[in-house]
Parts: sequence; C-alpha cells; structure tokens
Amino acid sequence: MKSYSEALEELRRNGRLRQLTETESGKSHIVRDGMPMLNLSSNDYLGIAQEESLWRAFLEETPPERLLPSAASSRLLTGNHPAYTRLEELLTQLYDRPAALVFNSGYHANSGILPAIADNRTLILADKLIHASLIDGLHLGHAPYIRYRHNDYQHLEALLREKAHNFDTVIIATESIFSMDGDICDLPRLIALKREFPNVMLYVDEAHAIGVRGQHGLGLCEEYDCIANIDMLVVTFGKAIASVGAALLCNRDIKEWLVNTMRPFIFTTALPPINVEWTYYVLSHLDAMNDKRRYLAAIAQRVNDAITRCKGETGSRSHIVPYIIGDAAEAQAEAVRMQRLGFYLMPVRPPTVPAGTSRLRISLHAACHNADIERLIAALTQRDEV
Repeated sequence: MKSYSEALEELRRNGRLRQLTETESGKSHIVRDGMPMLNLSSNDYLGIAQEESLWRAFLEETPPERLLPSAASSRLLTGNHPAYTRLEELLTQLYDRPAALVFNSGYHANSGILPAIADNRTLILADKLIHASLIDGLHLGHAPYIRYRHNDYQHLEALLREKAHNFDTVIIATESIFSMDGDICDLPRLIALKREFPNVMLYVDEAHAIGVRGQHGLGLCEEYDCIANIDMLVVTFGKAIASVGAALLCNRDIKEWLVNTMRPFIFTTALPPINVEWTYYVLSHLDAMNDKRRYLAAIAQRVNDAITRCKGETGSRSHIVPYIIGDAAEAQAEAVRMQRLGFYLMPVRPPTVPAGTSRLRISLHAACHNADIERLIAALTQRDEV
C-alpha cells in the first residue's frame, strides 16, 4: 500500500491535488491573497448571499426570540422548533404537495432518503451523472440499482421493459439541472415513462434549479408544470436560496416513514432556528425575484453562445456553463491564468468528472455586471486563440 505522502505526490503530478483556500466574499467578487476576482465558482445563483439589504430586513422583521443560534438536539428530541413547522407548511403551499420534510443539507437528503425507502424489492434506475450524494445513497442502501446512460431515455426505457416487472417498485432518480454540464433532464419524457409503468416512482433533485427556474422560482418542475407528477422532489437551500439545508416534497406516508427510519435525519442535531427562519424569509420573497432570474438567463445565454462559437456546443441549458479543457493539468493551468485575469474559476477534474473532460465550471450569478460578462468572454476567447 502506498504511503499517504506518495499518494499525495501522485495526485500532485496528475494535476488532481485539492487544497483548501481561504477567501473573503463580497457581493460579486471574492478576495484571495489580497486579489479581488469576479466570483464564478459560487452557487449563489441569485446573488443574494451578500445582499445586505435583504439580510437587514430579515433581522428587523423577525422577532429576536426566533433567531436562536442553536437547536441543541435532534428534531426528534428538543430541536423541532416552530420555525420548522412554518417552513414545511410554506413549502407545501408553494409546491401544492401534501407534505414537506426539512433536512440539514442536500447531502443528508440524498444520502439518506433512498436507503430508507428502498428495499430489496425495489430497483433504482439512476442517471449516470447524478450527484455524489445520490451515489452514496445508492451505496448505503440495500436496493439493487443500475446507472442508465446520461439522459439516454431509450436506455432507461429498455431497462424498464426488461426489469420493472421483477420488482414491486422502480425508482427513477435524476437531477433536473446537472451540476457539472449544466444540461437538463427531460422531465416530460420521464413522466410519460412513469405513466406507462405503474410501479415507477420519480425522484428529482432540484438543487441547481430552485430559485432560478420556473415562474415563481420553484425549479424545473414548475417550469414544465409537472410538480404533482414527482413523487419525491428534493430542493436545497444552500445555493440560490443563500441559506443552508434541504427539503423533500412528498406524500404524508413517505414523510412519516422517513421521520422514523432515515438515519441522517434521526441521528443529527437540527439546524439552528435562525437558519430555518432565514430560509423561510428568502422563500417568501422568491416570487419577487423574476428580474434576477431573467437577467441570469440572459447572461448565461451570452456566455454559452460565446463558448459555442469558439469551442463547439457546450450542451448547457442553464446558468452553469462548462468550458472543457480535457487534461487535468491543463485545466489547472487555465484556472490559474483566469484567476490572474481577475476571474475566480476553479478546475473540475477526475474523479468529479470523467477522465479527459477536465474543465472550468463557469457558475454564473445575477450579481455579475454586463461589463464583467464582456471581460469574461474576451478572456476565454483569448485563451482559445493562443
């Protein structure tokens, strides 16, 4: 077995060594080693994490006794503060679903839901490019699973025709917007398959869509008017909602079962009430953020079009735009070049993405100015011409 130092040196040689970097954030920029850079690696898609006016209004409008900094226990002990009830009731109203259950994070949700609800009479068919948290959920559970080719619904349909009749339940698991390529799943096609196979359930992770898609910012399921057809709809609050935590929209039986069996829910201290109250506040104002959503969509289209012209089709249909480099070391070098030009972009390398597809992941947000986007396009084009 290699020593840790040998293994780390191998990661360094292959351009795959990750390191923690201390940074300070502003509204649209990040400061590292005293150098300000446009932040293009954040998930703060609406640009509200650093929006002081919203935070100040929240503090002024929320009674101090509801801003507790700690829950001090799990929700099943003493941590189930009224803030949780208010937030879950708001979510059920927004999504018009029977029940909602709040978790500490998207990772807790995705790694814990499937192991709790799926047994050996359940088959899980999961998109090849689902998030690592969902993959861990597959590994932690006892249900058999198959990863169908990314967004390949002919492959998925063939698996259903071959396997579905052998199981009590089949769960199709997918993201709505995929975090590394910025492409989207075909929700209408998935719903059509669900209707054809009566034992199929849909699990959709809207982590990168909530806040930025749909007329009211509820996600791709709202955009396609299919919320009612999704059996398990996961939304996270640590990205566009600028908070922390996650929630599942589902039926009442699934919620009650998870409260009784889901290990990441049972065996963890609850979120501090101040965080839950802030999530409630942001969600309450989400409907009024259409201007941010429209602007984000517009700048994403400009960046995507520019990269397509110089490198070919990106495949992105969202605010996440991949700039494929290929080699991991070259992606690392390109990230350093862009940082020197004032753009905080980080390389995404294996194992996060397949070998040969290392990239810069351009994560756009509504706090970017038009001048910033023009400079970004010029910098990326300059690299391509070298």
